[in-house]
Amino acid sequence: MKKINIICAGNLKEKFFKDAFSEYEKRLSRFCNLNVIEVKDFSDDDNAIQKEGMLMLSHLKGYSIVLDIHGQNISSEEFSLSLDKAFITNSEVNFFIGGSHGLLPEIKQKANLKMSFGKMTYPHQLMRVILAEQIYRAFNIQHNTKYHK
Repeated sequence: MKKINIICAGNLKEKFFKDAFSEYEKRLSRFCNLNVIEVKDFSDDDNAIQKEGMLMLSHLKGYSIVLDIHGQNISSEEFSLSLDKAFITNSEVNFFIGGSHGLLPEIKQKANLKMSFGKMTYPHQLMRVILAEQIYRAFNIQHNTKYHK
């Protein structure tokens, strides 16, 4: 089974984010093994990017995708195709969501894909839910279900 890791700073604190993410996690279980790797959130620290990044670096393996406001703006269909292609030569795909200060530049440089969900800024906890939904949508596109219209 395909393996997807979401590497992110901090954990989901609000119940509504937890509930939404849990729903997509449950739905995704028929398509992949989804793991969430939470590193310590240093949002109150001036060196947050460096500290969080050092904890994330060890997970930079397989096919890596970073969520970055300066990344490529792609459609759900293009994302589905990219994900499908990534699994042709990789056993796992890793998604990186930085904390409130962003991601370590080294992680961005070494990633296979820098992906943007638009120019707007979202809370990193909400991005985890949005990403899970898009991963679920991508698998539904690949399997030609009615979920994606």
